[in-house]
Amino acid sequence: MKACEGAAPAGITLDEVTVRYGAHIAIERASFAVRPGELMALVGPSGCGKTSLLNAINRLSDLIPGCTVTGNIAVGGRDVRAPDTRLTALRRQVGMVFQLPNPFPLSVAENLRFPLREHGVSNRDERDRRTEEALRAVGLWEEVKGRLGQPAQALSGGQQQRLCIARTLALGPEVLLFDEPCSALDPLSAGVIEALITGLKGRYTILLVTHNLPQARRLADTVAVCWVSEGCGCVVESGPCGVLFERAAHPITRAYCGGEVG
Repeated sequence: MKACEGAAPAGITLDEVTVRYGAHIAIERASFAVRPGELMALVGPSGCGKTSLLNAINRLSDLIPGCTVTGNIAVGGRDVRAPDTRLTALRRQVGMVFQLPNPFPLSVAENLRFPLREHGVSNRDERDRRTEEALRAVGLWEEVKGRLGQPAQALSGGQQQRLCIARTLALGPEVLLFDEPCSALDPLSAGVIEALITGLKGRYTILLVTHNLPQARRLADTVAVCWVSEGCGCVVESGPCGVLFERAAHPITRAYCGGEVG
């Protein structure tokens, strides 16, 4: 499998998903579907459970004390919480890019080679090939090829974020989860990341959390609008991007996408 090619993109289905932290309900009975190769934007104000849904899809929620997830989440038609689910395989299939760049405290090259080794790529030449291929896929190779042995933290913020995307792509995912990947970047770097995400559409199924409604409108095929109602998050409406921005059915969606509330 090539570094930047997963299997065919896998669809995502959430059915009545509730995420709790102890007694607090972060988001309740969320349901929507993302078709293979589609980009869905999850929008809504802070605290309405968007990140909680991302963490539930690739089961990073398992690492949060007191967090429980109910309902059904399927990736590629398979229940991610099935008893025989291998978490390493799931997290290779469903890659995650966070709000703040989080390179490992290693060299630029080792940021990609290390996870490849951990996921069973034992051949050094294959690791090197996949490292270069992933760095080229995010437009970073020409910028870093002369300093692969230098610390990744020496890169700019935008370069670090692209390195983190390359690290995810190197493992050959089918689904990419982006949690506000541009919010900590300057406008120029954010534009580079947007262009990169646009280039990934169709090759991967993408779920993008963003507070930036113009960004959602530029990038997304479909949109799910999250809101806080009676103290917990919920999905009030989902559908094609043009429909939700131009003629949404729910009054909250019309008000939020129209800039009246938020």
